[in-house]
Amino acid sequence: MLEFALAFAAFLAAHVVPAASGLRTAAVARLGRRAWVIGYSLVSVGLLAWLVSAAARAPYVELWAPGRAAALAPFAAMPLACVLLVAGAGRANPVSVSFRGGAADAARPGVLAITRHPILWAFALWGGSHALANGDLVSVVMFGGFALFALVGMRGLERRARRRGEAAAFGLASGPPGARLRRAASWRLAAEAGLGLALFLVLLALHGPVLGVDPTAWL
Repeated sequence: MLEFALAFAAFLAAHVVPAASGLRTAAVARLGRRAWVIGYSLVSVGLLAWLVSAAARAPYVELWAPGRAAALAPFAAMPLACVLLVAGAGRANPVSVSFRGGAADAARPGVLAITRHPILWAFALWGGSHALANGDLVSVVMFGGFALFALVGMRGLERRARRRGEAAAFGLASGPPGARLRRAASWRLAAEAGLGLALFLVLLALHGPVLGVDPTAWL
């Protein structure tokens, strides 16, 4: 359990300290955004691999026995999470987590007209649904921690975006729901939704062989 606690603390620190300390800003200025994103992504993947392996070795402590409804929660959450992840990954988003720099496309905002934080909502849905579906201490701490971190992170990112004066980007996801959906609608968003659903099917197919747990056994 100690190794899991250390891995989880290191993973969280890697996602809090760079932004809070100004390290990210200094690194981007010195190395460029592309180099920072590549390097930071490699560190994040390495820490995530350590966290997952430490979780697999940690003692099993049951908090609740998940029934069929809880076990099926990821089937409801993950298709939407995958669509949000794919749709958010390809768009510049100065308000939230983004894999692209620059200003948001106000003329064709896509998913950013629906939510300011598509990638963080994807992680929140993933974490929350998997915490519910597992029910043991390590899973609840890890997956629930991811979900909570994503939700809390939205507020912090919005505060920093306001300080930078990103008022135009905030306006993309404002107004009545119907108007926002009309602004979001496009062939590109439809393609992103299709790719997101394809990603869900790939993850579902790999879940058993890679992680040793077949979610379809509950169907």
